Amino acid sequence: MSNPATAQQQPFENEEPEQQGCFASPTDKCLHSRPHTILDSKPGAPKGRLASLDAFRGFAIALMILVNSPGDSGAVYSHLSHVDWNGWTFADAVFPSFLFIVGVSIVFSFAKQEEKGIRNSAFMVRLLRRTIILFALGLFINMFPAFHLSEIRIPGVLQRIALCYFFASLIVLKADLRGRILWLIGLLVSYWLMMRFIPVPGIGAGVLEPGKNFAAWVDSYFLSGHMWSYYAGKWDPEGIVSTIPAIATTLFGVLAGQWLRSSLPDRRRVAGMVCAGVVLLAAGYILDRWLPINKSIWTSTFSIFMAGMALVCLAFFYWLIDVEDFSRWAKPFIIFGLNPITVYVLSEICDTTLRILKLSISKGQVIDCQSYVFGYLCVLNSKPESASLFYGLLTLLFMFLIAWIMWRKRLFLKI
Repeated sequence: MSNPATAQQQPFENEEPEQQGCFASPTDKCLHSRPHTILDSKPGAPKGRLASLDAFRGFAIALMILVNSPGDSGAVYSHLSHVDWNGWTFADAVFPSFLFIVGVSIVFSFAKQEEKGIRNSAFMVRLLRRTIILFALGLFINMFPAFHLSEIRIPGVLQRIALCYFFASLIVLKADLRGRILWLIGLLVSYWLMMRFIPVPGIGAGVLEPGKNFAAWVDSYFLSGHMWSYYAGKWDPEGIVSTIPAIATTLFGVLAGQWLRSSLPDRRRVAGMVCAGVVLLAAGYILDRWLPINKSIWTSTFSIFMAGMALVCLAFFYWLIDVEDFSRWAKPFIIFGLNPITVYVLSEICDTTLRILKLSISKGQVIDCQSYVFGYLCVLNSKPESASLFYGLLTLLFMFLIAWIMWRKRLFLKI
């Protein structure tokens, strides 16, 4: 995930998590006849939850924090850093995995809506409210701490999650299974056609170089002066057009959620997810020669390949935790997964705060707190990559402490 970065007054409700999309825990009841959660006997434990989905979400958030919080962004192990352009690393798999989880959660949220008899109009109001709040949280992170509106980065991680959640929910609301599949295919194909065949002024059609492609041209036209400064404000990795295949990634999660809610035996669900995941991984790998796997512009092949990876991971979590009942190892991830957005936002704010707070050291020199802590770790670790990783792990440990306290206090914040 790119590092972009809580919010207006009381954006969260202080309740036990329900099926609230991706913003709390997604399921109130398990898919088996016997409800299962590894937190049943603990304080604040929601009853009858699909623990594997909480764990997978928490795992994604933990990796997100680790990837976004290196001690030195120039000294990072390769798979904890985003690839420069074409190709992928494990860091590149984090964001699409979270969007995939959003899609799975949407299915359970809609199922609960039907069970409660909530009208579509009432659901639309809640959908708009959550989308606006999440988008506003993303803007808050991007502005913090200076709050210069003239230079604000409009796109961002939470903004993309908000848009994908909104449009995927609309598709689920209006389309049946066949329609959802057609929407998914249509989004992937239309994006590929745009990137390949729409000519860019002064560049031409089919160019997929950094800052010289159709998605970058649209971003520069509509978002000039409001994009990520890392790319000199020429394009944004969470830009407008590249959100189209990101919505498709979310719809892959929707289809997985429908599969999980089927009446098939547990082991057939697992086998189906693994097989589908392998097929998508193979398809993404094969199609890469015509349309490279690229996170920065979220190519259609990237969406396909990462959906395959997320499917296999979800199958692993589901089999190990909910089918085989081997779950103690996942407890930290489930705790993260109970307050995912809260933990993510706090991690971004803490990181930014450490970088702006200054310390006076010897001879009147001033250094920011983040550099001071990292410099101390470099003394303990001769290898810069190790020190950078250790700093990220300390950040992750601190955020887990916050998540654990919230869990102990039965404090589940949701939009």
